[in-house]
Amino acid sequence: MERSSERHVPVLLQDAIRYLNVRAGGTYVDATLGLGGHATAVARELGGAGHFIGFDRDPDALELARGRFQALSEELGRQMPQWVLHGEPFSVMSRYIAEGSLDGLLADFGVSSMQLDSAHRGFSFQADGPLDMRMDPRRGATAEQVVNQADEKVLADLIYEFGEERRSRRFARAIVRARPIKTTAQLAKVLSAVAPAMKPERGRHPIHPATRIFQALRIYVNAELDEIQALLQAAPRLLKPGGRLVVISFHSLEDRLAKDALREGARQGIFEVLTRKPATASEEETDRNPRARSAKLRAAERTEKRME
Repeated sequence: MERSSERHVPVLLQDAIRYLNVRAGGTYVDATLGLGGHATAVARELGGAGHFIGFDRDPDALELARGRFQALSEELGRQMPQWVLHGEPFSVMSRYIAEGSLDGLLADFGVSSMQLDSAHRGFSFQADGPLDMRMDPRRGATAEQVVNQADEKVLADLIYEFGEERRSRRFARAIVRARPIKTTAQLAKVLSAVAPAMKPERGRHPIHPATRIFQALRIYVNAELDEIQALLQAAPRLLKPGGRLVVISFHSLEDRLAKDALREGARQGIFEVLTRKPATASEEETDRNPRARSAKLRAAERTEKRME
């Protein structure tokens, strides 16, 4: 875990800080602490009169973020804002935060480098490990249970919906025939036999046939889109007038939810959208951090209009 923490580079950090427009003494939330890169940058801007609140349902990430905040407290002393970190999914944020109390809310929907690099978490097929994929390994069904217990139609539907994979039925059929499947390497091998790697987008490597299926399983296991929708619905009530919402997405399903929510908020007059087009990483940042290549940042400011 230490190695992941050392390598961690928060995506679109400068854009996130700029669009949050962090005010000294304000109250800010990072809904997805991860390894604390965005969070500590926000905390540095707040000063001793500020308040910072963080959420992450992954206990490993929460432990690392807490360690970074404790170290930052020692560094900043009296200039450290008051802070509290919650080991909860961001969908329950409203239980902890009063309406109209936030100056800013940030959420990075990507999988953290720590999760991807930890073979025992099962998020990636780059290293063999158990098929888990749960953001919170203490709760819910694992990807192994889904792969081995769901019927073929359910598998095909979730691969199509959450992986945007047109060959979903072929992949689902292969999975069912190969059961039981216990590890990430086993699943990747089954999927590789179904179809060759997809042609890459310009400047990228060929897309491994397992990529979209792993994404689909991860989204399904963690109910990620439901979580995002809950956050986006709660945000206008939690933000003060003038408060900022900043979200970073990594694939089209996430970005579509964010775009639609901000557009609907603007239609209702409760949001002013600040990003006509999403902010994306510069060539310099993608060279330094290839993960940033697919990141899209959208931002909006809460207006004075009351919600009905």
